[in-house]
Amino acid sequence: MRRTFLMNLALAGAVGVTLSLGSFGRAQDGGAKTPASSGEWIQLFNGKDLTGWTPKIRYHNLGENFANTFRVENGALKVGYEGYSEFNETFGHLFYKDVFSNYILRIEYRFVGEQVRGGPGWALRNSGVMLHGERPETMTKDQDFPASIEVQFLGGDGKNPRTTCNLCTPGTNVVMNEKLILNHCTNSKSKTFHGDQWVTAEIEVRGNEVIRHKVNGELVLEYAKPQLDDRDAHAKELAEKAGTKMLSSGTISLQSESHPIEFRKVELLNLDK
Repeated sequence: MRRTFLMNLALAGAVGVTLSLGSFGRAQDGGAKTPASSGEWIQLFNGKDLTGWTPKIRYHNLGENFANTFRVENGALKVGYEGYSEFNETFGHLFYKDVFSNYILRIEYRFVGEQVRGGPGWALRNSGVMLHGERPETMTKDQDFPASIEVQFLGGDGKNPRTTCNLCTPGTNVVMNEKLILNHCTNSKSKTFHGDQWVTAEIEVRGNEVIRHKVNGELVLEYAKPQLDDRDAHAKELAEKAGTKMLSSGTISLQSESHPIEFRKVELLNLDK
């Protein structure tokens, strides 16, 4: 993905922001914490429907699942574009209802089919999951991506090398080797996955300390101190509202970026005590 944040975005009301966490929301009490203490994985996707998830698609109201972009078929959460005549930069995100801080997220995904007409070239076999994100209520109607940390999923073109589980930073920055990274995207060291094969991404998130990306069990990228980028007007406003630019928790969302993708597992192990 690319950085296309509009610099004059207005904050639509920071729902669930808390200063003590230095992020966009408060870790939820109740259901998510009980399985964590017993070492059980929480199934964020139940394999049947979109319970617990809310779409926010660019140019559409929160909760409007334009053209049935996100749906469940044959036990898989699918992102598809059969109802689109053209993509027109209608980037979308499917937000999970809860906010998390310390966890391991495991996702099984695969790219399928052809990119929708009008999808940007860089978005071919391109999707991802957004972590430490803002709440969808704080996004404007025409906002393309939430301020967040993106674990970028990329599929091969059948010929050329192309890593997956890269890092992209819409409205954010991170630290690597004690240096603030201002590049929008940073490649991992994963191998390339061509075709429609299933890939397992596992992301370990430790609040504001460290985030690690694994692909099929192999560590491919690690960085620290996720934070809002005060060069971006919307992110700067979020930081001012929160009282800090450091990100310790936030939302999780799955992307729609113009190429069909399927998810057959989205599960989380909460590491909070």
